[in-house]
Amino acid sequence: MRAPDDPDGPATHVIVFATLGAAERRRLAARRRPREVAAAPPPTPVATGRATVIDVGAPLTGEAAERWLSAAGENELAAGLAVLNRALHAFRLVSADPHVHPVGRDQPIAVRVGFGAGEEVADGLWTRARDIPPAGRARRRRARVLAPQARLAAVLGARQATLAGEELTLRARLDLDAGRPREAALQLLVALDATLAELGRDAHATELAPRLQELRDRREAVADAAQAALAGPLDDDRVAVVAEAVARVEVALRARAAAAG
Repeated sequence: MRAPDDPDGPATHVIVFATLGAAERRRLAARRRPREVAAAPPPTPVATGRATVIDVGAPLTGEAAERWLSAAGENELAAGLAVLNRALHAFRLVSADPHVHPVGRDQPIAVRVGFGAGEEVADGLWTRARDIPPAGRARRRRARVLAPQARLAAVLGARQATLAGEELTLRARLDLDAGRPREAALQLLVALDATLAELGRDAHATELAPRLQELRDRREAVADAAQAALAGPLDDDRVAVVAEAVARVEVALRARAAAAG
């Protein structure tokens, strides 16, 4: 991989994908027809994927590598996930497969950082490495823990409807966090319009009136950013407009969920 804005520059990363523990292809080919299974079949073994993100931009040697490893942690993990998700996003587009999705912080079974030489890291091996434990979760009040569960039950039980604006805003947030502000701006304009329309006729519209007015006040700037995104990359000011507007739409949607109980 190279930097997105430097196609003639040197490679910055190499990504190696491997499948571990996959079933033999000849066995898979033999099962072309459905077959009966026992009433309580054992779990089916599944293959595990491994992605190795190798930073080749600034090779480390000797004591420098040891110092880097001793301090490596969440920042290095975030950088590696950003590279991996850029590759997955590219694959999603070139394969036209909408079901390819990014990898979040808590999704990998195991995460390791380390250093090695040449073929070592290409084969998933290391000179030295360390595990990064799951992200610690701060203690939260019981009410905050139970609130999403209560709403999930209400949604699945058809007692509360979800909004198109919620889904569209999540997409805008994903684009923004992934460093795709143009896509975020275009997505946000639709998300904002959908949210304004849906909250405007919501049962709690009166209670949400101040938040709705705030969103209406931001629409012109959001529309300007979206129009600029059609022409090319956004400047820093417009990126800031998009980031702030996404956050305020999220606040309004959370307020609606809280009001709905």
